[in-house]
Amino acid sequence: MGATNGATRIEAIDRALALLDDLSRAGTDGSSLAGICARVGMNKSTAYRALTTMRGRGYIQQDVETGNYSLGPAALTLSSRYFEGDALVWSMHPVIVALSRETDELVHLGVMRGDKVIYLDKVEPSRIIRVRSDIGRAVPAANTALGRSILAFTGVGRQQLSAYAPADGPPRTEHLWEMIGFARRHGYSFEVEEYEPGIACFGVALLRAGQPVGAMSVTTFASSFTAERRAELLEAVSSVVPPLLPSGINLPELRR
Repeated sequence: MGATNGATRIEAIDRALALLDDLSRAGTDGSSLAGICARVGMNKSTAYRALTTMRGRGYIQQDVETGNYSLGPAALTLSSRYFEGDALVWSMHPVIVALSRETDELVHLGVMRGDKVIYLDKVEPSRIIRVRSDIGRAVPAANTALGRSILAFTGVGRQQLSAYAPADGPPRTEHLWEMIGFARRHGYSFEVEEYEPGIACFGVALLRAGQPVGAMSVTTFASSFTAERRAELLEAVSSVVPPLLPSGINLPELRR
């Protein structure tokens, strides 16, 4: 054992982490054992034993044809698990607090499950805005700004929207496709009285490596949701949110 920056250093763990870090940069094609060893400065027998151990736990996988090593499914799910459920709430709560304070509006955090959005967290403004948004409540993704902002960055195609657009009511597939197109062009989504009478929402996806892990929305009264107010909310999100986002989470490029 040694010491690094005052902390105990365990050689075997340090070697395993060095290998994982190297393979995270190698991408889906992976790398040969010789290439890995050259980059991390490790002899082949030591690296081979560590890689074989991690392969047994699913953190490393090996291509049967090329022999190249790459990250396995267990390693790839670590960050996804971190940004699910309670972890996402914990890491994003200060962000939605700050956004609510800046806008004096109701701010929600949600994730998509199937064709529904589930509210994970919310922060109330100083004024009362009554919305059916209890924590844990599942609502249709198609007629919420949260759901539309997530759908816009999933790569969903027009022919697939029937899975999300309700068969017995609004929004119809054509309208939903238009709103998803808007979100892809502008980086944010919105809806006016489509989820609840008298209420409008402005939604932005939360992205990790370009893929949505959730979304947040600003909820206000439909009567005050003018083009000018929408521009103000866009400015508030653009200025307040990025510096507070947890590591690995980004916003889409936001445009007027």
